Amino acid sequence: MINLDRLNSQQKEAVITTEGPVLVVAGAGSGKTLVLTYRIAYLISLGIPPSSILALTFTNKAASEMKERIRNLVGKKADYIYMGTFHSIFARILRQEAHLIGYSRDYSIYDTDDQENVIKGILKDFNISENHLSPRFIQNVISKAKNKLLFKDNGFEKFFGSYNKKLLEIFEEYNRRLKNSNAMDFDDLLIKPIELFSNNPDLLEEYRDRFHYILVDEYQDTNTAQYHLLKMLVNKNKNICCVGDDAQSIYKWRGAEVRNILDFHKDFPDTKIIRLEQNYRSTKSILAVADSVIKNNVYQIEKTLWTSNEEGDRVKVTVCFDEKDEANFVAKKIFELTNTKKINPRDIAILYRTNAQSRNFEETLIKSSIPYVIVGGVEFYKRKEVKDVLAYLKLLVNPKDDESFLRVVNFPSRGIGDVSIETLRSFALQKEKPLFLSIPDLLNSDKVSERIKRNFGAFHSLITKYQSLIDSNDFYVIINSLIDEIGILQTFKEEGTEEAMQRYENVVQLLNSIQEFQIANPDKTLIDYLSEISLIADIDNWEDRKNAIVLMTLHSAKGLEFDVVFIVGCEEGLLPLKRDGDVEDIEEERRLFYVGCTRAKKHLFISYARNRNRFGNSYPQIQSRFIEEIDKTLVDFEATPLAEIYLKKNSNYRSITTDEYSQVDPFENYEYSQVTRQIKPGSIVEHDVFGKGRVIYLDGYGDHQKVIVEFKNGVRKHLMVKYAKLKVIK
Repeated sequence: MINLDRLNSQQKEAVITTEGPVLVVAGAGSGKTLVLTYRIAYLISLGIPPSSILALTFTNKAASEMKERIRNLVGKKADYIYMGTFHSIFARILRQEAHLIGYSRDYSIYDTDDQENVIKGILKDFNISENHLSPRFIQNVISKAKNKLLFKDNGFEKFFGSYNKKLLEIFEEYNRRLKNSNAMDFDDLLIKPIELFSNNPDLLEEYRDRFHYILVDEYQDTNTAQYHLLKMLVNKNKNICCVGDDAQSIYKWRGAEVRNILDFHKDFPDTKIIRLEQNYRSTKSILAVADSVIKNNVYQIEKTLWTSNEEGDRVKVTVCFDEKDEANFVAKKIFELTNTKKINPRDIAILYRTNAQSRNFEETLIKSSIPYVIVGGVEFYKRKEVKDVLAYLKLLVNPKDDESFLRVVNFPSRGIGDVSIETLRSFALQKEKPLFLSIPDLLNSDKVSERIKRNFGAFHSLITKYQSLIDSNDFYVIINSLIDEIGILQTFKEEGTEEAMQRYENVVQLLNSIQEFQIANPDKTLIDYLSEISLIADIDNWEDRKNAIVLMTLHSAKGLEFDVVFIVGCEEGLLPLKRDGDVEDIEEERRLFYVGCTRAKKHLFISYARNRNRFGNSYPQIQSRFIEEIDKTLVDFEATPLAEIYLKKNSNYRSITTDEYSQVDPFENYEYSQVTRQIKPGSIVEHDVFGKGRVIYLDGYGDHQKVIVEFKNGVRKHLMVKYAKLKVIK
C-alpha cells in the first residue's frame, strides 16, 4: 500500500475517494500534481490494472513528469497507464481506428502553417481576396467551430453571423481537402474521435470497458469537444476524477469553457467535491494580493486559499514613464536581486500579456549583460528548414498529403514552377486524386512537355524509392540517406552565411531528434515519430536548467513557479486586453492576472507605463482596473524617477503613497476650455454617429484640441473636439 503520510487531510481524501465522480477544486500552489500522482499510484496499489486507467493532461511536459513520479512510487507498472494530453491520446486511438471513418493510420497532422496554406488555396480558387477575408481569421473561425462542435446543421450559421454563408462554404471545402489529403488538423484530433465513437457504438463500449478510471488534469481548460469525449467515455460506474481551478481558467480564446468545471456537479449529480485550499507556494503577502483581485469575479467556485508560509515582502506596484522606462526598471531590479539577494536568474520571470511586449525587455537585458531565455519565439519544429525536411518525411508515409507535396516538390529547386504545378493539378482534378498520386497520369500523357515530365518524373522516382525503404526499422539511416541525396545540408554549407549555418544546425538537430527517438523507441515507426512531434507544444521544449531570466506570456506561465515574478504592462488595453469586453471576457483577463500573481513564491512586482509608443506616436495609458482592485493596504506603490518627473509636470502632484495613489492622475490639471474641460484620457464619451467609446489620446487645448476615441469593435477615430459634439458619459 502507498504511504500517504506526506499528504494533508484534504489531499488524502482526494486520493482515497476512488469510486464515483469526484471534483477536486485545487487552488493555486495547493499540490494538485501531488494528488493526481498519488491517486493513480494508490489505484494501482489496490490492484487496479494500470492499463485501465486513463489520465489526461494538457501538456506533454506535465504527462511525462507525472508518469516519472508515479514510476518512483509503483515501478514499471506506471509504463502501462494510458497517460498523455487529450490530443496525443486520441491521436493514438485514431492511428488504430481511423479506417472506420475513412482515413488510413498514416494520416498527416497539419499545424497552423499547413492549415493557412490550405485556406489560401481555397480563397484563390473561390476568387476571394485575402484582404476581404484573411486566412488567419478563417483559421480562427474553423477552430472555433470545431471546438464548439458547430457544423452545417448544428448552429454554425447562427454563431458566425454576417459572413456565415461564405464561411460555411470555405469550412466545408477545407474539411473536404483535408480528408482528400488523408490529413487532420489539431482540432480534428478531438472531433474525429467523437465521430468515430458516434458511428461505432460497439467500439465505444470497448473503450468504456477498457477505461475503468478516468482522471483529468486542468479540467477548467477543457473545451466543448473534450467535454463531450469525456461524457462518452465514462462508463456506468462513473469513476471520473477531474482536478482543476476555475480561478485559473484562461483559455477561452482557444475554446475552453469554464462552465465545464462550474457545472460538473450538475453533469454528475452524485459528485464529491473536495477543496484543496492550502497554498504551499506563495507568501502570505502575495496570496492576499491575488485573492483581493480574484474575489471580484462573479462566476466562481467558493474557496478560501491560505498558507502557513511566512508573511514575506510586500508586493510592489510601480508606475513607469513609458515602456522603455519600465524595461529599465525591471533590469535594475533584477541586477539588485541577483547581486544583493543572490537570487539565481533562472528563478526570475518577466510575464506579459502579448509576445510583442518582449522586445524592450530583450533589448534592455542585452545592454545590461543579463542572460535571458524567451519562451514563445519561433518554435523549433516550425522553422522553415525543419518544416521542409518534415514535409519530405510526411510525404513518404502519406503520399496523399498535398500540402507536404507542394512544400517540397520544388525544394531544392528542380525546375517545377507554378505552371508545372497547375498542369499537374488539372490531372488531379480530372481524376479526383491527390497531387503526388497524379504524377503517373501526367507522365503517361502525350499533351505534356518532356521538360515537365522529366522534372516530375525525377521527383516521383526519388519519393517512391524512399517510400519502399522507410518501413525499415532503421528509418534514421534511410532519412539520412534521403537528406544527402537531396543535398540540403550541402546547400547550406555552400551558402556559408551565418543564417545558412544556423539552418544547417537546425537540420542536424532534427536528425539528432530522429535518432534519439529511434534509440528510445526501437519498436516504433516514422509515423509514430511524426505524430509525437506534431503534438509538441512550445512550453514542452522549455528547459529550465539554463541559468537565465525567463521571459514569457502569462498564458505560457500557467503551471510554473518562480521565486520572483514581474507582471509588466498592467494597463487598460493590455491587461485586460479588451477594455470594453463583456463580463466573461473581463473575468477571464482577471483570472489571467491572478495566474500571474500566483506564479510568485517570494517576490511579486507589478508595473505599468503612463505612456506607450504605438505606430510612431506616444499615447497616454490608463492603469489596469486590476491594480485598482488590489486592497491598497497590501502593497507598496512607487514611481520610477522618470515617472516622478512626468507626474510633477503634468498634474497637481502629490507624493505617491498607499492612501493617495489612486487619486494621482497626470491629466488632472490640464487647462480645458469651458466646452472641453470634462474630456480626458479614459473618459467615456458618446458620438452621434459612432456611438459610445473611450478617449485614448488627447492633444492641444481650446479650439485646437484633438482626441482619439476608440469605439466598439476597436474602431479608432481622430476627432476635433470643437466639431465632434462629444457627450461625456463619465
